[in-house]
Amino acid sequence: MDPATINPATPMGSIMEALPGARRALFSRYHLGGCQSCGFSDTETLGELCARAGELDVQEVLDHLLASHAHDESMMISPADLKAELDSPAPPLLLDSRTREEHEAVSIPGSVFLEQELQQKLFAGDPQRRIIIHDHAGKHVLDTCAWFLGHGMKNTKALKGGIDAWSREVDPKLPRYRLEID
Repeated sequence: MDPATINPATPMGSIMEALPGARRALFSRYHLGGCQSCGFSDTETLGELCARAGELDVQEVLDHLLASHAHDESMMISPADLKAELDSPAPPLLLDSRTREEHEAVSIPGSVFLEQELQQKLFAGDPQRRIIIHDHAGKHVLDTCAWFLGHGMKNTKALKGGIDAWSREVDPKLPRYRLEID
């Protein structure tokens, strides 16, 4: 879905898919979607949610979602652009923020598993170091990227779509997988 087509009748599930950081943006400003008491269903529309949440101005909420999405996009790098950087004479540090088990099962060549000790060393090091962080599907990596940026690592980006997008767009030999959650 093109974010520009989102309107009051758009179901929240479609919005969450089109704007990966929408839940975070809604919760941080309006306390919507972050807990059981303020949650919403995938089928509830943006207009219905705004009405139920105390007659919020739908256009204001939509403008906030789109501005938040633009900010999220500015923190991301595409798989193709990452490939070009990795092939350059000065490649970035590629950090894997998934679980150790996921990293050991399948990883982008050259990536390093992000551990607390490594994170502390990086935060104490060169704030201009080029760092790219990835997760499985790009759904949680923005939080980690924002954490690094907030700690002064100003040359940090997040891989859009995660290792899954990397395997689809750059290296189809890299096995894809799906997480099963009980």
